[in-house]
Amino acid sequence: MASLLLPLSTLFFLASAQKCPIQFEGRVPQASTLDTFDTSASLFNPGYVLGANLKWSSVLKFPNVNSSLFDASGTKAVEVTVNDKSIFAPSSTNVQTGFRRAELLPVSVSGTDASTQGVKTLHFSVMKDPSKPLNSSHEYQLFFLESNDYSTNQVTLKYGTLLSGPKPASPDSLVITGNVNANPIVNIWSGRFTEKVWHNFAITNDFNKGTTQVYYSTDNNPLASVSKAVKNTVSGQGEYHYGILKKPIGGGSDIPHATTGQPKGIDEGVIFGGIFEEDSSASGCVSLKP
Repeated sequence: MASLLLPLSTLFFLASAQKCPIQFEGRVPQASTLDTFDTSASLFNPGYVLGANLKWSSVLKFPNVNSSLFDASGTKAVEVTVNDKSIFAPSSTNVQTGFRRAELLPVSVSGTDASTQGVKTLHFSVMKDPSKPLNSSHEYQLFFLESNDYSTNQVTLKYGTLLSGPKPASPDSLVITGNVNANPIVNIWSGRFTEKVWHNFAITNDFNKGTTQVYYSTDNNPLASVSKAVKNTVSGQGEYHYGILKKPIGGGSDIPHATTGQPKGIDEGVIFGGIFEEDSSASGCVSLKP
């Protein structure tokens, strides 16, 4: 009987090329307009998270850039921007003057749904906008999973001068950290946030074993593993945020409500593409390329 064993090169091809079940979709259809994001037709929550009395159609842009790795077939990039009006106010008594915020939340994610159960792999790409530069004197969160009780962020993509945890050699770096309540906080991966380049990520969270693994590439290159499956407290479920959360310089005892540390007259943006999550529970499936 012929051997059923496959060479390693063939196994790698199958793993990288296979199509994994989609848990949620955040890739923006080419036909979408900015006004779409203000309506129930949006893939993202039309009301959160953005400055008081603002609409997504005034916060988002469609940049003229090449497609990201997973946006080549009928979807397009979207840019999230912040300015002096980007002050989120969850209530009249909780006005977050210390932050400048605009974050897209996938509308299908409730905080207790299956996107934070089993083994799931998040995909997204980010790119700088040289015309709307970030200020690396600040700490930014460009992506994070926030627990359902709002007590922690289990995994985060940061940029700039970090207020806590290990700092990269340059503040002009992207850093993926584990749970922000860990002591010490663990940096799982870091690299320079170079301009005119798509930075592609896949982040596999095993919500059963409590681990996080990172895959990374640039432009249209296939993703490759850049970390082991690192022990990380990913319990608590929650929601995924894609956008900009800019913290004040210097931090302080009440960072969300700080009244200093945020300069005026800002106009900043980050470009996102290829947002989706796939279910890696059954076979460890991770899409490394389209």
